[in-house]
This record gives sequence, C-alpha cells and structure tokens, in this order.
Amino acid sequence: MKASLLFIATVGLLRLQADPPKINPNIGHLHHHHHYGDKLPTTKATPERFDTSRTSSVELPLPEQQDAFTFVVYGDRTGGPPEGVSVLADAVRDTNLLEPDLVMTVGDLINGYSTQDVWMEQMHEFKDIMGQLNCPWFPVAGNHDIYWRGADQSKKPVGEMESAYEMHFGPLWYAFEHKNSWFIVLYSDEGNPNSGEKTFSKPEAQKMSPAQFQWLDSTLTKAKDADHIFLFLHHPRWLGGNYGDDWNKVHQRLKKAGNVSAVFAGHIHKMRYDPKDGIEYVTLATTGGHQPGTIPEAGYLHHFDVVTVRKGRISLAALPVGEVMDVREITGEMVTQITQLQNAPIHVSPSLKIEKEEAGHQEVTLTINNPSDRPAHAVISNASSDPRWHCNPDHHHATLQPGETQSYSFHLTWEASLIKTSHTTPSFAVDWEYLAKGFSYKIPKKSVSLPLDLHFHHDKTLPNAAASFNGKDQAVSVAHEHAKIQKEVTLECRFKAEAFTGRRGLATKTENSGFGLFISDGRPEFIIHVGGKYLQATAPSPLLQKNKWHVLRGSYDGNEARLYLDGKLIASALGKGRFKDTQLPLIVGGDVTQSGTATSHFHGLIDEIRLSNQALPPGEEPADSAILHLPFDEQIGPWHPDVSGNKRHALSTGNVTIQALRYFLCCHGLDPERSDFLGRITRSLRRRPLKN
Repeated sequence: MKASLLFIATVGLLRLQADPPKINPNIGHLHHHHHYGDKLPTTKATPERFDTSRTSSVELPLPEQQDAFTFVVYGDRTGGPPEGVSVLADAVRDTNLLEPDLVMTVGDLINGYSTQDVWMEQMHEFKDIMGQLNCPWFPVAGNHDIYWRGADQSKKPVGEMESAYEMHFGPLWYAFEHKNSWFIVLYSDEGNPNSGEKTFSKPEAQKMSPAQFQWLDSTLTKAKDADHIFLFLHHPRWLGGNYGDDWNKVHQRLKKAGNVSAVFAGHIHKMRYDPKDGIEYVTLATTGGHQPGTIPEAGYLHHFDVVTVRKGRISLAALPVGEVMDVREITGEMVTQITQLQNAPIHVSPSLKIEKEEAGHQEVTLTINNPSDRPAHAVISNASSDPRWHCNPDHHHATLQPGETQSYSFHLTWEASLIKTSHTTPSFAVDWEYLAKGFSYKIPKKSVSLPLDLHFHHDKTLPNAAASFNGKDQAVSVAHEHAKIQKEVTLECRFKAEAFTGRRGLATKTENSGFGLFISDGRPEFIIHVGGKYLQATAPSPLLQKNKWHVLRGSYDGNEARLYLDGKLIASALGKGRFKDTQLPLIVGGDVTQSGTATSHFHGLIDEIRLSNQALPPGEEPADSAILHLPFDEQIGPWHPDVSGNKRHALSTGNVTIQALRYFLCCHGLDPERSDFLGRITRSLRRRPLKN
C-alpha cells in the first residue's frame, strides 16, 4: 500500500556498522537510506535465555534486556474543516493499535478564535475523542486554544482563554517524569509583557516570561539525572522570523543541561527537522488541522510521530493517519469476501457496433454483482483514455447489498473521424469499496473493454500492400479467442525481412503452450505444444535471405509438424498428444510475452497472414478452414481487417503502417503460376490494380 506504513522520517537509531552494508540496488527501496546511531546492543545467548534441540554453527545474539518505551506526538488539529475531528479520531484508533505509554500534543487542539460558549463546545468535542485513547494524553496550549474573538471587546477575559484552558485542559506549563525521562511542556503564547497583546506575528509578543524561565530552570535542575528530557510547545520559535530571537535564551539552557534529546512543536502545518547542538528539533504537520497536502511525501500530511526511547538513544518515525492496519481485523473470512468482490465479473452488452468510417451512437449496459456478505459501494465510470469516445453519463454511484445485481446504462457517441484514425478501445471501470463494520476497504480499480462488433467489408479493388514493422516496438495482435485451434493447424505468412539477427518471431502465440513461426538468425522454425512439450520443425540451416520475399507455412495434423518455405518442405517432426493452447493473443511481427505484449520483434514487411484449423499442404485452401486472413491491404483506425468473414480483426500496437507494394510478385523472381499460397496471392493480385 502506498498505503503501506509510510515512514516519512526515521530519525534516530539504526546504527551504522564499522563497514556499513551495501544497499542492494535490485531491492528498489527509495526511502530511508539515512542511518542514525549504532546498532542496538546485544548479548551472547545463554542456556537461561535460549533453548533448542537442534545443532547449528550459527550463534544468534539476543537483545539486551533494558527498559524501553514509546510515546506518540500529535500535530495541530485546528484550522481545518469540521471533518478534521474525524482525522483525529482515526489517529486515536491508530494509536490504540500501537499501545504507546502516552500521547503528547503540540497545541491548537480546537478551532477556537471564538467566544467562550463556542470554545466550550469544541473543548468537549476534542476531549471526548481523546478520551478514547487507551493511554494517558497531555495537552499543549496553542494560539487557537487561547486567543479570544468576539464582537463585544468589553467581554474579552483577562488573559483571553487562559483561565478556561487551565480549568478544562491543564496547566499552561508543567512537567512530569516517566521511566527516568522528563517531559516538559512550555507555553508559547504569553503575549506582549507590556501591552498584553497576544499574537505570533510580532517578536515582542513571542517572549517567555521571567516566571516561566524561572520554572524552566528549576525543572531542568530537577531533571539533571534523567536519561532524556523532551520539550513540547506550540510555536517552533527556533525558526526565527516573526518569532524573534528569544528562543536563543531557551536553547542555551537546553544545551547546558546536556540531556535534552528532542523538542517538539507544530503550528506551521508541515514537517521540519532542524537539529542543533545535539538536540533534535522536530516540527509536526497536522493531525486533523488545515492541510493543503501539496507534497505529502515531503511532510504535508496528517500524521503523528512515534518516539521509541532507550537509554542513550531515541528513534523518531512519522506515520500517516489511517495507515496503521489492525492485524486482528484481517480475518480469513473477510479476505475471502473481499477477494470474491474483487473477482466479481463485469458484464457489458451489447457489443459496440462499428461500421467502417461511419459515425455512430449506442446504448451499452454494464451489469455488476456483489457476491460478498457485506454491502459494497461501487463507482462505475467511463475509463476510455481517448476523449473522442463521448459517454453520457460519465459515471454512476451505487451501493449493492449482499448478493445484489444491478445494471447501469451509458450512451456512447463517436464521430466518423475517430474510426479513421488510431485510437484505443472504449472501456469502463468499477471501483469497489467493501463496507466492513466501521471501515471501508478500497479494492483496486477493475477495467473492462467494450466488446466490439466491427463491420469492415474488404474492398477487393484495393492495391496490394503490406504491413511495415520497425523491429523495435511494432506488432499486430489478434485476440486469443480469435486465434483458437483444436488439434490441427496451418499458419502461413508472406514476408520480406530486413534483419534476422537474434531471436525473431514472425507470428506466434507461444508461452509454454500454443504455436508459432520463428525466423531467428534466418533459420525458419515452426513449433507447437503437444504431448506436454514443444514439437519443433526447424530448418537445418539459415535459409532465409534479407530483402527477399518468402512464404513460410507451418502445419500440424495430429501426428506430424511440417514446415514449408516457398512451397517446399524443409523440415518436419513427428509427435502426438494433447494440444495445449494459451490464453495469450497471436502476435504478428514478434513473439508474445506472458503479459500478452510483443517481444523479439520482426523487422521488415509482412504481406499476408492466414490461419486455418486444418493441416493443409501447399495448394489446398478449403473455404471453411480459414479462421483468420489478414491481407494487410488497409488499416482502419488501429485495426487491420480480417477478410475471412469471421470479423477477427487485428489490433495494431506501436503505429504499424501500411505500405503499398509497387511490383508484381514476378518482379521478385517468383513464379506467378505456382500452385501454392504464393500463387494464390499472385493470382489475387492480378485482379487488383496496382500503384506504379
């Protein structure tokens, strides 16, 4: 999940070894390569602490038995929308899963900037949510918690909301000890000591009073033997600017104390880390407050910090709110139900009828089902990447009860110019949310392309042409269901190659199954998967010539695979067994990968591809045997029309182009009367006017 627990900053305590280990570049981990501190100390395993009935040469070190604890720090809650309290509530639930010793805040607990009645309502709301924590929590006063705003200035209390804060939240400054660490809370909105004005935009109002300084000095003295001192305040005064330079006096005291480990603040709603003189200055972003979220991975996000404390060291990590997963919630039954929802089929009907070079419009219906045991919310939307497919409406929202099936209609329109140019097939997507008790689980988007009913009638008056492939990224794809065979097959291709070096596919659907023609290193080969292995009819040597037209035919009759080159049998292989097909497409102009894309690309021209469900010797062509016939004489948008009458049109990838052929086959030294596939093409060409 990006979702995984995103550790935005890890400041602390992974120690570098004397010889730091090299990071394996193959892992691909892009974050947290910064190491801090030493490795945690270990002790030698002893019989009292380690037991096994096995023998091993490896000695496993054990962790030292030292006291350690964790605490959590929340950022600002205020300045955001009302639903910010929901973010805070999520943080509370996350925190309870981690079970820290305590939770600290850095101020701005409520929206405030109000009169006392509004302030009291918001205070109760905040405390009710924080009351759900399983551990103690400690407040820090921020400007939103203290500043009073009202129309009648005569009603402004002395000290604004300070008295109300101390009555309902706690002292403005205080300290406590836990496991030999001291936690000190400072108050950073005392205001101008002369005028009493409270503002964070003027340096003279951002000074610490003598009374607070005196208390801080005595507290640091009291905590002089502590392993750690942690300070908390609202304003990060060490940043200077409108805060002035009063913090320098505080910092010198902290530096002199020698055991102050970290200082935490908020207010600026973005994360910052500014260590100085061995003290880690940490500024938090928000835990429900106003958050522009412009660069979440750089600290503009709702989060809380987790601090792990050991003697002589601490670690710091930030967790995005809502990203902590409850292990006990992910039951086997729930995973089963969510998987069923993810795998629920999407039915689209009817097929989209597209006429050659014509505009059109049509209603299509998507039918979805919720097979799970809980209600599920779905967004069914137009997912076409080509905006020239116009869809109305753009999406539907729906909540389906367990077992419920619903259908949703869309009206698609397109212009004739769309069909004439390259474009993607229109598609729709369904975003599911499994509505568990108290939480919704988002399921990755599932897309489905519209089934197409393409009406492309072959124009026999077209001049002969061929598809041009660059040997790099161009291919033509025929869907698996359009290139299926049962037992017998004939696959034939007329081509002129510009290169043969290396592995080269010509027309294949082979991936531990299927069949195909290869011309690797100029050596023709036909392979088919029968009897649990590939049967290979391979030429004894490289027989193909560059820049010369060849006709390659591979066939299998259930007993023998045969390979013909320009009408002559050049290789065969005996073999029986069950034919194993693949769910992958037939790739013309390359080999097919496990994902259905092209590799081992062909470089040159392909004039014609024909696939039959019978084993045909040269010269035979029963009319009902051709299940696919691509003459590559024209291209309509991204499609290369099939002229077999089965409407199994091929789809272009990488902008395959059609190139007219200028000469008759006889101009290439070929016999136009030869009684084979080549001869059939030649006789067909005689009926077509060719371009000069």
